[in-house]
Amino acid sequence: MNRFTPGNRVTLLRDGAEYFPALVQAFEAAEHEVWLESYIFADDATGRLVAAALARATQRGVRVRVLVDGWGAKLYLSTALERDMLDAGIQLMKYRPEVAPWQFRSHRLRRLHRKLCHVDGKIAFVGGINIIDDMNTPHHKPPRTDFAVSVEGLLVPEVEQTMQRVWALVQLVQAGVSDVPLFPERQRGKRVGNQTAKFVTRDNLRHRRDIESAYLAAIRTAKREIIIANAYFFPGIRFRRALATAAQRGVKVTLLLQGKVEYVLLHFAARALYGQLLEAGVVIQEYHRSMLHAKVAVVDEHWATVGSSNIDPYSLLMAREANVFVRDHVFNEELKGQLNEMILAGSRQIAPVDWRLRPRLYKAAIWIAYGIVRVAMGFLGYGGNEWFKGRSAFGRSGG
Repeated sequence: MNRFTPGNRVTLLRDGAEYFPALVQAFEAAEHEVWLESYIFADDATGRLVAAALARATQRGVRVRVLVDGWGAKLYLSTALERDMLDAGIQLMKYRPEVAPWQFRSHRLRRLHRKLCHVDGKIAFVGGINIIDDMNTPHHKPPRTDFAVSVEGLLVPEVEQTMQRVWALVQLVQAGVSDVPLFPERQRGKRVGNQTAKFVTRDNLRHRRDIESAYLAAIRTAKREIIIANAYFFPGIRFRRALATAAQRGVKVTLLLQGKVEYVLLHFAARALYGQLLEAGVVIQEYHRSMLHAKVAVVDEHWATVGSSNIDPYSLLMAREANVFVRDHVFNEELKGQLNEMILAGSRQIAPVDWRLRPRLYKAAIWIAYGIVRVAMGFLGYGGNEWFKGRSAFGRSGG
């Protein structure tokens, strides 16, 4: 796993209102190259705005490479926008474009879920925000709440290197040759700022558990407070035990989770874990003000993370993900302030007594959903990884 590196400037960006202007500004200043990865690149006002900025960069002679996930592209990237981007000189590829449902294989769930960008090797963007209008939240009050960071300094070459490697892998698989080396050398970065951070990825080879391990190390050493805001929260047994142990030794553990129903099955299945966490003393806040898409956390006064990884089997066992972990008091306080504002103004706490008294029909729905997810994970070949084990070790509240 990568080590924390000093000499960085990490800037927190909340929602598209802050993220997309910063992204477009970086594109407008590009001189040599722009690399962009996104799970979703939508044909909407935001997608067109970003595509136009990329096209202007190509007109100045900047080389622009865009890698989108095949599943996300199938759902959101129109043929018209794709053609416009290619006609503008943008190099566009799709990660695992084979998504036909009648040819389903478990490896098809190994998607490119990262949201990364670097410009000229000078500035990088890491986070959970797709290229899609965050005011576009069907059936829910906008905007979609999410975070990203811009990074300048010694961490940028690491982002550049991992993007080059994935691009080369995709190009080799799809075309047999690549104009990018499969094992690129890491460039020398320049110190910008005084923040200490590290860039951590998850893949299905050497870095399968790196993001989860970074979380667990922070949770196990926490002394005062843990706040985790996560859109899709369905942790494995090791993660649940770490949170429960922290709460039982006096750490204030708060989970800020999605309160609105987006995916019905996962919504109910995740709530099967509430009882054991509440009994251990974990505080659960459900966010109802808008759709929660965040994947961030703070621990004590000096540790924070922003990225694409949810705390669920998809992110921690299957998808390519990327997070930035920051050790800095100022950054920690800024992110913590944002999360506390969300808790105070837009969430409702789940009281343990109310949870125990919930209707039997609701309890049944929870455990049916949990069982379906468990069977599905086993069918896909992810059932032997301790994800669903240890239920009896967490209380007896049935949820």
